[in-house]
Amino acid sequence: MGSPRTWAANRQALEWSCMRTFLVLSLAAFSAAAVSARQDAPPDAAMLASRVQAHYTTVRDFTADFTLTQTSAMLPKPVEERGDVKIKKPSRMRWTYSTSNKQQFVSDGTRLYSYFPQDRYATTTALPKGNEVSTALLFLAGRGDLTRDFVASVPDQQPSGEWRLLLKPKATQADFKTLTLDVDRATLALRGFTVVDDQGAISRFRFLNLRENRGLTDKEFEFTIPKGVDLR
Repeated sequence: MGSPRTWAANRQALEWSCMRTFLVLSLAAFSAAAVSARQDAPPDAAMLASRVQAHYTTVRDFTADFTLTQTSAMLPKPVEERGDVKIKKPSRMRWTYSTSNKQQFVSDGTRLYSYFPQDRYATTTALPKGNEVSTALLFLAGRGDLTRDFVASVPDQQPSGEWRLLLKPKATQADFKTLTLDVDRATLALRGFTVVDDQGAISRFRFLNLRENRGLTDKEFEFTIPKGVDLR
């Protein structure tokens, strides 16, 4: 099964690989527009994707509380986490975990940082540009499109009070294999999303206390390497 240190490393690798995908969904699908939808049958997938995409252009920033459940062959059992997230266009984010190792994932618009305070180390990498940007990251820069970049479908089984929209990228992505959005039936506001990668690892997010267009400042996304922390 592997040592606790190995499990922790596997979890960190999963969180890092999924983080770019988490952000696209958060930005692309936070919808508070009052769009009527029939309650007795799922809407057309292309129409639902189009409505979510249309609202994306109105979202400058947002905050929310999140819960995360991860399952993978690399983990001995499902892992549950929670915390809060802040997102601001273009390309700024701050995910702060209140459980586990209390890690943080921060993008200041230029660089992406991963910070693991209990292990006293951090990693950093430049945000991809141009052709290096995946379909997921295009949304952070305001250049993505749900209807253009994904094939959308509506699964037969739907959660009560929500619509579930399955998205498969038209071009192969390193970050994920499928994305699934769960949105409120009345408002299309995002209630959660699920990411599945090529290895079969599943990361499921749920959101509470979602607030759009809060007027977040760039300063809230600055990150300074704490003294005594090893930068890798």
